[in-house]
Amino acid sequence: MKSANLPQRVALATALCASLVFPSMGQAQAQAQNEPLERSFCVFDPVGANGPLFAITKTFQPVALKNGIKLDLRAYTDEKVAAEDFKAGQCDAVLLTGTRAREFNKFTGSLEAMGAVPGEEEMRLLYNTLSQPKARPFLIDGPYEVAGVFPGGAIYLHTRDRNIDSVEKLQGKRIATLDYDQASVRMVRHVGASVVGSNSANFAGKFNNGSVDLAYAPAVAYTPLELYKGVQPNGAVVKYALGYMNFQVIIHRDRFPDSAGQMVRDQAIKRIDEAYEIIAQAEAEIPEDVWMQLPQEDTAEYDKMLRKVRLSLLEDGVYDERAIKLMKAIRCRVDATRSECASVAGT
Repeated sequence: MKSANLPQRVALATALCASLVFPSMGQAQAQAQNEPLERSFCVFDPVGANGPLFAITKTFQPVALKNGIKLDLRAYTDEKVAAEDFKAGQCDAVLLTGTRAREFNKFTGSLEAMGAVPGEEEMRLLYNTLSQPKARPFLIDGPYEVAGVFPGGAIYLHTRDRNIDSVEKLQGKRIATLDYDQASVRMVRHVGASVVGSNSANFAGKFNNGSVDLAYAPAVAYTPLELYKGVQPNGAVVKYALGYMNFQVIIHRDRFPDSAGQMVRDQAIKRIDEAYEIIAQAEAEIPEDVWMQLPQEDTAEYDKMLRKVRLSLLEDGVYDERAIKLMKAIRCRVDATRSECASVAGT
């Protein structure tokens, strides 16, 4: 059944890098010692050890062992705790969402900047750029290296009432907001809506039970998190990309071979189509009548709003200016007619 298989397909997309990185590292180190190299890999999964992310991660455990790495997999339902344990050195590697990963790398943590990546074509160009060896300095921040960045899909606004179809109508509405993400809080307040503090484990429940009027999530979350319960019968999923979600595998540099991160990126870019196929299938499985297309004037209004919020966050130091400029260059390469492309400023 679709609903049974989708969580596994979603998990595969986010676990691609992990399934690649550990065999590569094992090959590099197995020659240096007969005993397997033991390394811990902490995996954020809202469902826990029985969840789809963790289930898929377990499938490459024997592959890693065959290549000289004995993985100690640990499931975390609280992403904050996973990040803290990694920071404290209790995890050698960790799988986190791009937003939570920002504390370990400001550059890659800026890739989810609102409105910065309008679609798949732009994201593919971005990933191709970041996979190049010359991009490695941007992926290293102190003791950490982002070994892989993988797409989770466009982030869409989910509403329980499809009459909320413009920026103006967001005023006064309750929005499930990742309260640890300054960008999300800033955007919600900017449109005059109410912030309802949430996290990746509980936002869906709040949306589904009516505690909030709106939530935002990628299409791959629609079935696994049962967001259709909140959307039905009068709601919709707004067909406008607020941002582009990603997942990141971060490693402690001193615990892996120096070439490990690039090995992951080289191999992962060859398999990136798998992730996009999963995203495309997830979007296709959302009923056509659930999607709500925005008129061109409303799309322009959203573009304007997100750019304003993005610039304010850049000025406040939340986003990395280099990442913001790179993404603007990519947007203008794909569509030079965008109004922002007439500006010399790289934001």
